[in-house]
Amino acid sequence: MERGRTGRWEHRGWERNDRRAMKITIETPGQGEEDEIIIRCAALDEELLRLIYKLKMGREKLAVFSGQGIFMMPLKEIYYFESVDNKVFAYGRTEVYEVHKKLYELENDYEVLDFIRISKSTIVHLPKIAHLAPLFHGRFEAELKNGEKLVISRQYVAMMKKKLGI
Repeated sequence: MERGRTGRWEHRGWERNDRRAMKITIETPGQGEEDEIIIRCAALDEELLRLIYKLKMGREKLAVFSGQGIFMMPLKEIYYFESVDNKVFAYGRTEVYEVHKKLYELENDYEVLDFIRISKSTIVHLPKIAHLAPLFHGRFEAELKNGEKLVISRQYVAMMKKKLGI
């Protein structure tokens, strides 16, 4: 990466398969200007869309509820969502909050991000998975980075493998 005199960084990306090299330019905005990302491309492919959603997720938050009130929880801090007794909960590293959305709404809202349904009642955040292990009858167990273990139902294993690229 080279830095120009104007606070601008440029990097020529590597070529992958038959794709062209990607040029990445980072500029420091002037005083009073807001941060901005501009994407200039010949076509938006699935990989580029996924990157855009990941960038967006870094700042996206979800309203969660507890006995102390309403909090705005960053999506990147959520380990998984679970539906129990017609209520949906968001699980963080050590805390649990209620969410006033249905599980299918969360699945639709965040499917392009790294959230994936693993059972009728659970959606997991893939980056929070530390380890996967096969269980009996085609099921898997996901051990999360906070030590919790979740069972992946066999009807969701194929979809999870596809999303993980295995």
